[in-house]
Amino acid sequence: MAHVIVGILVVWIALDLLDANRANTVVGWFHSAADWLAGWSIGLFDVAHHTAQVLLDYGIPAVVYLAIAHAIATRAVARRT
Repeated sequence: MAHVIVGILVVWIALDLLDANRANTVVGWFHSAADWLAGWSIGLFDVAHHTAQVLLDYGIPAVVYLAIAHAIATRAVARRT
């Protein structure tokens, strides 16, 4: 599940940085989903360059979600052994 969440965030980062048409339904869906998933981190840091802002706003939650999923998986495997 975490890979799906991270995938949504990474796809949105790519779409935004490639200046995809936000009026497109698919692009709009990814934007809405990424905004919802990263809502807690958007604006956490304020930088002048758009690329850096997008990477911080959506990259930080992607890393956090992946780290949490990894920690949960590691604990689950450790309990089995």
